[in-house]
Order: sequence, then structure tokens, then C-alpha cells
Amino acid sequence: MKPIVYKTFLPPFWCAVEVEEDVDTDIDILLEEILREADGHGNLAELVVYNDDFNTFNWVIKCFIEVLEHTPEQSEQLALIIHYKGKAIVKTASKRVLQPKKDALVERGLSAVIEGGSDDND
Repeated sequence: MKPIVYKTFLPPFWCAVEVEEDVDTDIDILLEEILREADGHGNLAELVVYNDDFNTFNWVIKCFIEVLEHTPEQSEQLALIIHYKGKAIVKTASKRVLQPKKDALVERGLSAVIEGGSDDND
């Protein structure tokens, strides 16, 4: 695979510097394989949160930090995506792992559902 070369100017020297970065297109596939192996069955589900008109950004961010253990930055980005796109996948795991997280978000007033995955309780 041919590396991608970026040309950039770095202060305070203001000289052109070439930065090479190898881009591995198989990273997403490898990540999915790791998650499937961790599940043991390869049945991944997605926790989806929908936009609403009554929860504040701060409340949604706080819920994501407490329940999903996301960083403040990740939580803020997800809240913005939900606001502008109407929904976002906030977590991917087995249904068994996602169910208590979904229940906790719903108890806090967020609109959350689990999509995909298997209904097996193995």
C-alpha cells in the first residue's frame, strides 16, 4: 500500500515538512473481528439514541459519560450528531451488554433503542 504524504507548515519555523502516514484500510474490519470474538458469538448490536425536544445538551452529555463511560469530548460530539442528524449509534456490543445501558439511558429520559444483534441469551 502506498503511504499518504501530507505537506504541512509547522510554526514557528514556517518550513514545509513532509509527513508520511500509512493508512491501513483493514482497521475497521479488524476491529469488527475483535468485537465479534469478544462477544463470543459474533452477534453485535447497536445502541441508538434519538433526538428529542426536552433533554438539554448538558444532560445528554452527562448521561453518556456516566452510563456509557464515554469521554466528555466523545459525549459532546455524539450529542451534536444526535441533534443535527436525528439519531446516532452511541455504543456497539452484544445485546446482553447493551441492555442495561439502554435501560439506564431510558430511565434518565433519553430515547434509546437496541438495533440488530441476536436475541439469544447464551
